[in-house]
Amino acid sequence: MITTAAVAALSSLALVTQDATPLRASPTDSAPAQAQLWPGDALEVRGERLGYLQVWDHKRERGGYVKATQVRGTDAKEADAPELLAVLRFVKDTPGSESLGIAYAAAYLKAAPARDIGPEAFDAIGTMAERLARRASSRNTTPSTTLSAHLDGVGAYGVRWVNFERDGVVQLCYDGDAWRRVLAMPQATPAQQARAVLGLTRHDCVDPALKPTEREANDRWRAELLDKLPTSAFASLPEWTKNKLRLRRAGVWSSLAFAQARRGEAAQAAGQRAVDELAGVRSTELAEEDQAEYNDAAIRVGASRWAASPAPVGTPDISRRPTLVTQAGEPGETCLLLVDAQHDAKKPLLRRCTWGVVWMNSTTADPSASLLTVAVQPLATWRELWVVRKVSPQAAGIQPPPPTGASQLGSGPSLTQDAEQGWVIDVLPPAPGNPMGADSGYVEYAGYAPGAEPKLLLAREARTEGRWNRRFEVAKLPTLTTDKFASTPQILAAFQRYQDPQWKRGTVSIR
Repeated sequence: MITTAAVAALSSLALVTQDATPLRASPTDSAPAQAQLWPGDALEVRGERLGYLQVWDHKRERGGYVKATQVRGTDAKEADAPELLAVLRFVKDTPGSESLGIAYAAAYLKAAPARDIGPEAFDAIGTMAERLARRASSRNTTPSTTLSAHLDGVGAYGVRWVNFERDGVVQLCYDGDAWRRVLAMPQATPAQQARAVLGLTRHDCVDPALKPTEREANDRWRAELLDKLPTSAFASLPEWTKNKLRLRRAGVWSSLAFAQARRGEAAQAAGQRAVDELAGVRSTELAEEDQAEYNDAAIRVGASRWAASPAPVGTPDISRRPTLVTQAGEPGETCLLLVDAQHDAKKPLLRRCTWGVVWMNSTTADPSASLLTVAVQPLATWRELWVVRKVSPQAAGIQPPPPTGASQLGSGPSLTQDAEQGWVIDVLPPAPGNPMGADSGYVEYAGYAPGAEPKLLLAREARTEGRWNRRFEVAKLPTLTTDKFASTPQILAAFQRYQDPQWKRGTVSIR
């Protein structure tokens, strides 16, 4: 590093290193501050006086004096490149110093000859820009002048942000230019390529306003990018980095499975790929900081997991008991019908339509043929459980049916009924209570407990207002109110005795 005394003589450029550095009108501490400077701000040095540097700030088009101890100078010439790179390596992994680190990266790129510039500097820019964006978007970060100044400061070096509103919070994301440059360089190491791929495929940086076709195209691009890393390069990565890639792949492929099923295409391959990637995660090698992404990936895979199961084959037998079948409704709409030997599709016992995916391979029925369940997925990260049950005529007058195709996300189960036939549909959302704040989740049938007071076993997993929650419930029939619940099924006696074997084999809630 250049000494303070030699800054004015040797340097034409100085980088501010401290927050809220005053740019004063004269070289004294009592002089009025004309502006506040922030780490990474670049100043042109024009002289030195009384321990102050006389500088010109091109960004603010203003001159003044700053203390020489609050800046570091460089010529940004070829001879300075090794020193600038050494400082960059140190600052890269220092949280809170992202704006200064990006300034040093810019100085290094200016000083180093083109033949010597490799992926390291761009990898550092991408790492620091993403960390800065995450901090700015965190729910636990209090907005501050310092953070805003750091974000604004790196913009002078070509770092660009993409922002959009998600659940009432502005999400800030790095546009990924440095990551794309890393992937374009053949000399990039597997670790650098992995960081670049992960930086470009974040779930929370996909614009929620994308149309379904645009979202699917984005998912396909992300899937291709995640598979771009050669097998040999993937094998050389540490296990915790492999886990990060597996989790990201699981989330992307689960979204693709939903998109394919929604269009009526075969989705089993995509669904199985999502399940396999999640199953490949080695939990013993999972970094603590990745636990949230592990849970998020499990929710995404759990929501679409029925895509991995074979579709039902043949015509359902309606001669002995009521059966669920589907019928096309309006364009893009699927209608669920309850039929039996006396009631065909033209006059079903019950009918309800949705624009979501009805997973018919998830259908279950209790021995008495008075209760059926089916999984319905209206969104890529949201799966409901529709409970079809028979009620007495006295219990039939509950509430009118909602608009055709409406997905029920209100508090508690919602109902569609046919008072004449005595059948109702309860829509159970992934989050109990008030699920309107839930970001993603699924709820699924886990078993049926017969008896004088029969019960339905349920498994729920959801992320609500940024917090993950998983619980196993025993619900009373016919009210579907929760009788007991626990964080693990082993605690509940009903699960020990009546849990469905098929559910236990296929669910991702037990992991």
